[in-house]
Amino acid sequence: HFKGLSFPTISSVGPNAAIIHYSPEANTCAELDADKIYLCDSGAQYLDGTTDITRTVHFGKPSEHQKSCYTAVLKGHIALDAAVFPNGTTGHALDILARTPLWKSGLDYRHGTGHGIGSYLNVHEGPHLISFRPSARNVPLQASMTVTDEPGYYEDGNFGIRLENVLIVKEADTKFNFGEKGYLSFEHITWAPYQTKLINTALLTPAEIEWVNLYHSDCQKILESYLNVQEKEWLRKATEPITASS
Repeated sequence: HFKGLSFPTISSVGPNAAIIHYSPEANTCAELDADKIYLCDSGAQYLDGTTDITRTVHFGKPSEHQKSCYTAVLKGHIALDAAVFPNGTTGHALDILARTPLWKSGLDYRHGTGHGIGSYLNVHEGPHLISFRPSARNVPLQASMTVTDEPGYYEDGNFGIRLENVLIVKEADTKFNFGEKGYLSFEHITWAPYQTKLINTALLTPAEIEWVNLYHSDCQKILESYLNVQEKEWLRKATEPITASS
């Protein structure tokens, strides 16, 4: 059902990964370096939907600093994914969830946390946003909207990290319904493993570790039927459970 890219692929390594909207050019692009972080942000238009996904990996041995930064981004990514909020809430109110783990270390990122996705339209489609920008106050999130969850961290001249899934806003099944507002939550529909080598599990809570393990278990169930033997083995290793002591 593939019909074309939804935007030019951002394929970047090392210092180029710190350029948020980097676009590689054949004459000037860097060569892939196993000792540096690699960031890939890609998406496509399909008959059954539009994708926008980012994963960050390291093919060598990441530094402890890189691991702690990646883990802070992951913690914010999970916090937004797990949010439950009343009807009428805007993306401006939710943006802080993705930034708080970074702020605790004095880190941040200069772009919004989420945008709507149009099918065969703009991959960045409003009017809703999850962002610190004032315009994100204008439109409340509503059930059935799509929005991305993409916190990051970019160290100029060194490396960049971003993790991005597509979420669907859905009605939440809460125990109570204060103010008869009705409550909303998110369902993620992007399935690709996070690189566990970049995770410092000592920085994760038990609930965050459980989230990663459940996500990876679902990745394996959903993806394995599409893969050959070699790919299935890669997926099995990529989705092995993590523990607090690993």
